[in-house]
Amino acid sequence: MRAVSEQDIRASFVNCSKGEAKRLPLPRDLDERRWEDLDFLGWRDLSAPDRSYIVTELRGELTGITLRFPSQQRGFLHRSMCSVCLTTHPGSGVSLMTARKRGQAGRDGNSVGIYLCTDLDCSLYVRGRKSPAPGGRFEESLTVEQQIERTRGKLTAFLDLLAA
Repeated sequence: MRAVSEQDIRASFVNCSKGEAKRLPLPRDLDERRWEDLDFLGWRDLSAPDRSYIVTELRGELTGITLRFPSQQRGFLHRSMCSVCLTTHPGSGVSLMTARKRGQAGRDGNSVGIYLCTDLDCSLYVRGRKSPAPGGRFEESLTVEQQIERTRGKLTAFLDLLAA
């Protein structure tokens, strides 16, 4: 992913109003991010524990979405798998995140959901830059590049559902 500015991020959101995008908190470490290791920029809202955000390049355009997820915690013995990077995490390491659809459908309350790593570090797990809990990544016959393409494809498919 290419480096993006605060203005670029705020202008990219497709499933919230311009006013909401203007008020949402942004990560403070944008200048320190290793953009070449990211397929998307994801962060949680520290002031609202049930909200998170994703910004990525979709067909050459920057696209941002707001997500919600339940704040309840699962037991540590329970394991779930992220639908995007296929990493498993114990407890609340994977959450069902929902996003309002674009346009009138979203204003009518329609949404779509996906299971994602709660920390939104899918790109780092796929590249081996961050290690999940033991047993969190299965050994695959795909190359890292193929896994990156699969991750991007799964995120793109989810984003396409927001417009459907």
